[in-house]
Amino acid sequence: MSVNIVTSEDLGRFRESLLKELTELLTKHKTISIDHWIKSAEVMDQLGISPGTLQNFRVNGTLPFSKLGGILFYDQAKIDSILRENESSNQNGVL
Repeated sequence: MSVNIVTSEDLGRFRESLLKELTELLTKHKTISIDHWIKSAEVMDQLGISPGTLQNFRVNGTLPFSKLGGILFYDQAKIDSILRENESSNQNGVL
């Protein structure tokens, strides 16, 4: 059985390589911007909903999301669009 030892220098080189690759990918695909992606806590604050409600929105497809490394991200523009699409003109506030 062989043992591979990873040094801090190895991790540093890996980090630099990964950052370089990510930068190249983002540069090639200028339409990708992380500025408009928000995390779950921000979504819950904006919409005034609980974690369970947010989970229900994900499960039933109401709110699209992306998952990266165990962190959920939501597109702010899509949230705004969904809110506009579901806007009610009912003056009484009752559906």
